[in-house]
Amino acid sequence: QVQLVESGGGLVQVGGSLRLSCAASGRTFSSYTMGWFRQAPGKEREFVATISWSVGSTYYADSVKGRFTISRDKVKKTVSLQMDSLKPDDTAVYYCAALNPPYGTRSIFDAQQYSYWGQGTQVTVSS
Repeated sequence: QVQLVESGGGLVQVGGSLRLSCAASGRTFSSYTMGWFRQAPGKEREFVATISWSVGSTYYADSVKGRFTISRDKVKKTVSLQMDSLKPDDTAVYYCAALNPPYGTRSIFDAQQYSYWGQGTQVTVSS
């Protein structure tokens, strides 16, 4: 079993920054991919960013590329999402998720492929 707990959400003005953190526990993650997804009211959950636990390979949604940075700390077992230049469209509940192998390359972008999820943290960007 894997437990994921997010923190760091809140209210921020347009152009501001927030840093989300996801604390992982329960087992080793050496072969896992960790992802951040978000869900706005009335919309489907969408991919934001992902990172491979072992080598640190990252992928980003086009909508956040250049503004968000995903990282992981193997010692602390945390995955972070640094969000800069925030926009009102970034308002959503943000979820941390873990994808365990085996999985195909396209699976890392698909929320339905992830087995473990945190409870979510609200991010609100005000204009």
